[in-house]
Amino acid sequence: MKYILLPFVMLLFLINAKSQDIDKRLKGVDAELNEVLKTWNVAGYAVAVVEKDKIIYAKGFGFSDYENKVPATANTLFAIGSCTKSFTSSILGILQDEGKLSLDDSPKKHISELKFFNMDMDNSITIKDMMSHRTGLPRHDFSWYLFPTNSKDSLLRRIEFQEPFTEVRKQWYYNNFMFLAQGVIAERITGKSWEDNIREKFFKPLGMTRSNVSINELKKSKDASLGYELVSDSIIKKSNYYDIAGMSPAGSINSSVNEMSNWIITWINGGKFKGEKIIPEAYASEAISSQMVVGSGLPSKEHPDLFFGNYGYGWFLSSYKGHYRVEHGGNIDGFSASSSFYPSDSIGIVVLVNQNGSAVPSVVRNIISDRMLGAEITDWNKELSESRAKAIKEAKEAEKAVVTNEKTDTKPSHNLTDYTGTYNHPGYGDFKINISNDSLFAEYKLMTFYLNHVFYDVFEPFLYKDAMVDTSSSLGIKYNFQTNNEGEISSVTSKIEAAIEPIVFDKKQTEIKVGVSVLEKYLGEFEIGGMTAKIYLKEDKTTLYLFVPGQPEYELLSLGDNKFSLKIMDGFKLEFLDNGKNEFNEVNFIQPNGTFKAKRKLSE
Repeated sequence: MKYILLPFVMLLFLINAKSQDIDKRLKGVDAELNEVLKTWNVAGYAVAVVEKDKIIYAKGFGFSDYENKVPATANTLFAIGSCTKSFTSSILGILQDEGKLSLDDSPKKHISELKFFNMDMDNSITIKDMMSHRTGLPRHDFSWYLFPTNSKDSLLRRIEFQEPFTEVRKQWYYNNFMFLAQGVIAERITGKSWEDNIREKFFKPLGMTRSNVSINELKKSKDASLGYELVSDSIIKKSNYYDIAGMSPAGSINSSVNEMSNWIITWINGGKFKGEKIIPEAYASEAISSQMVVGSGLPSKEHPDLFFGNYGYGWFLSSYKGHYRVEHGGNIDGFSASSSFYPSDSIGIVVLVNQNGSAVPSVVRNIISDRMLGAEITDWNKELSESRAKAIKEAKEAEKAVVTNEKTDTKPSHNLTDYTGTYNHPGYGDFKINISNDSLFAEYKLMTFYLNHVFYDVFEPFLYKDAMVDTSSSLGIKYNFQTNNEGEISSVTSKIEAAIEPIVFDKKQTEIKVGVSVLEKYLGEFEIGGMTAKIYLKEDKTTLYLFVPGQPEYELLSLGDNKFSLKIMDGFKLEFLDNGKNEFNEVNFIQPNGTFKAKRKLSE
């Protein structure tokens, strides 16, 4: 028994010693990282550090489920948001290596129906432009965030109606739609979904067995973090998962720091993992090279060793204390992330946090970077928290000092019911405005906003959830309703894309079903301006049609009260006039340039 016990005791000693073994550069880092948890009031996060081809540190802090105090671990799944982008672009890098495309191709070569806002964009945008955010398009993020759909093709069709803010390749501007397009290009070439391409080309060979590509998969996973938001800078509140749906190539991957480490190891090793080629070396080198200037990236007085800001393909590039850094962040409801590496130093860092819009990924990344690179230590936790506090204070002071042009003691120009209806922009989608308890509400697919009257026909939206108005969740925009020449509410404008003029959402005409016995009273020929206009029914006898000589046939939509609109001609209406005997011998042709009366042509 004596000789059996001794090896067993030695084995326990070795296991314990191994578990306590930590790289000397990271000695004492746990205390710093726990302090970050408290300073930034986050539910939890996880961090991993890799060097060359190994994970040298991986740990969770706080909780993945704050309410039930479930610890976050290095294996906990988090939404990584836009850290997904380097995966998406890499699929195209592989396809280029296989000779199936060139990054200099027009995207239209692979997606024939893809259209941009103007001919110059159609003729000049390349796949490289989309990969490096230099198409001239601003974000247009509300288009997918407020108007989600599972159809990638439906989202692509919106691009034609999304206005650019500058010329192609003139200025960098982040755009998620261009990464959607990259995902679809890969789908068209491979005949497989973006999701399957990610699983087959990366997850499987990298051993990322628990990583997934959808919220539905995340919900079914074990050891998956919940998402949180910070309310009033102090209250940790659970946040619903946001299903990015068809925009998946721009940010739908969910992973752990342990499994994301394999992705970073691949990049550190020129595209190889355990000796196997995952990403073509030539592409990997090009992707982390400067393709577009993001901003001036000038060093500050406080940090002269932090400078330059460029973009590759799915990666931001910068200089950190004399070291070349490749990094990308990620943000989606309830989560923030950072994946980064220093190619010349063969060091990588992954930070995943269950709080949206959090500074923790940057704070932790920098704390680890200083230690691993042997750089001068900066108290990033203190410095960035003080900077945040200062920014919040200045914002509040600026808000108090603002002199607004808002008028008081005004009211809407119409009854609230006149504002209700469905509004549409082809580059975004439909939303409805309804009335309840004498208040207006804007209803989108996943959320509803209470419209607070500001002045005249201007309203401000606030999130309406669980029968409560959240005044802390202003979108920072306003809805400004417009009228047509007849004084009817016809559209609403909103500056939901800061880089361009307000987006105009036209009010859709609401068709009212009318029985055939009523429609038949409008039939006949009417004389107007020396011409004869004909009103008639077709075989189905459910829809009125108008024909004017020399013009196409127009389908009429019933608006009620003997009024009809021309389906494909905005601003054109017909109003049949009752002579008091339920007879309609006159009709007003209401047009933008005036109203013209036509009289029924009497049979001879």
